[in-house]
Amino acid sequence: MATETMTGPTILGSATKTKVFKNFIDGEWVESSTGETFENCNPADTRDVVGIFQKTGKEDVDAAKRAFTKWRLVPAPRRAEIVYKAAEMLIERKEEYARDMTREMGKILKETRGDVQEAIDTAYYMAGEGRRLFGPTTPSELPNKFAMAVRQPLGVCAMITPWNFPMAIPSWKLLPAIVCGNTCVIKPAQDTPLSTFNLVRTLSDAGVPRGVINIVSGFGSRIGAPLMENPEVRAISLTGSTEVGRIVGTTAAKSFKHCSLELGGKNPMIVLDDANLDLAIDGGLWGGFGTTGQRCTATSRIIVQKGIYNEFVERYVNRAKRLRVGNGFDESVDMGPAINQTQLKTDLNYVDIGRDESARMVCGGHRLDKGEYQHGWFMEPTVFIDVDPKMRIAQEEIFGPVVSIIPCDDLEDAISIANNIEYGLSSSLYTKDVNKAFTAMRDLYSGITYINAPTIGAEVHLPFGGVKATGNGHREGGLGAIDFYSEWKSIYVDYSDRLQRAQIDRPE
Repeated sequence: MATETMTGPTILGSATKTKVFKNFIDGEWVESSTGETFENCNPADTRDVVGIFQKTGKEDVDAAKRAFTKWRLVPAPRRAEIVYKAAEMLIERKEEYARDMTREMGKILKETRGDVQEAIDTAYYMAGEGRRLFGPTTPSELPNKFAMAVRQPLGVCAMITPWNFPMAIPSWKLLPAIVCGNTCVIKPAQDTPLSTFNLVRTLSDAGVPRGVINIVSGFGSRIGAPLMENPEVRAISLTGSTEVGRIVGTTAAKSFKHCSLELGGKNPMIVLDDANLDLAIDGGLWGGFGTTGQRCTATSRIIVQKGIYNEFVERYVNRAKRLRVGNGFDESVDMGPAINQTQLKTDLNYVDIGRDESARMVCGGHRLDKGEYQHGWFMEPTVFIDVDPKMRIAQEEIFGPVVSIIPCDDLEDAISIANNIEYGLSSSLYTKDVNKAFTAMRDLYSGITYINAPTIGAEVHLPFGGVKATGNGHREGGLGAIDFYSEWKSIYVDYSDRLQRAQIDRPE
């Protein structure tokens, strides 16, 4: 948990000094101009201070602006080679960085190893894009004239990242941006700055020149608003809540900045009568309680056909009750803590909301605060059944280990329930019927659809993002990221040695 209260630089009451982390500006580790700091604490044991970070105020982007004048001229394959080298270094540091992430974010080690691996995968993919920044060449409508389009970098890009995937998501933003020739200022979430610092340190060690990537830590609007309003910033990329996204999008529009918003989700998993029930239960548990439900792609709604509804509920709930909650460093643990006290309160508040709405809570619903849990933000895996699709617990993003199970009549009814939501990030269907699978792929209104898999598990070489209140049409990952961090220039070369007027001088 990030906190503004300084309690002294000790870990678990020991005499060991807590490490102080500085901002990375223009290739140097420097203190914030405010002189203020904050603690980054382990959500599984808040006595454990992970590090002390700078509480940054308004920062300029001069370093990134200066670096852009040279970086944009470095050939894209050379820029990409640095990213490739960073991937190789991340492999060597994978276990160290995974353990740092479990300590500051709380999720279990197998998941934090996956988070670092996603940054590695993104680095390898984007390194390849350095030789594939293709543009079209096309015949001109006039003789002795050549026509093509090329990609250009945007300039200084500002990035605001969340705490749930504190290395993977920054890699989605930083790596395509620098391969395209941009320079960056990134603000990681105050709850998990260390993992983003580890990524930036690795990129610096791999040879990214000074000023190309700059990192500042701190709280929300103190940094975010000045970055958004700075006229030198030409693009903003935010992963966060829909509420914050509306503010960022509105601010960016005033100065015509490129703006990529990856926002909330309330993702449905449909289970039909003919589904492989064992597979669906495994998927529903992993999708619902992986990362303690703290994913924008979490399987928070499970829509089950009535023919198998009772069996599915019984087996799913029995398995959920057996999930082991605890410190993510314990390899036998299935689910870690909530990220902080505020998120835990939100989770528990939605338990009360579900009860008030007359949904049946059949599993969990309580904070764990005794014994090994007493110093952390732990909660039981929670399942509501017989949920009406219009209930708040089935409509609003909770971002915690709370799953709603909803009965449906058939595929048509299930798709209607799935789509009747303000969000549209991820969706899934479990069935053995290929016709129904293709119907769902066509009719589920979301940015991602899985067949016979939960709503989580996106891969880095495909576009990632959603529709409706989940985003503003841009995508992260794959070519979607390259499209956002570059813009097109059309080029015409006339070698006829005479004036030729397009659409006018047509040969007869």
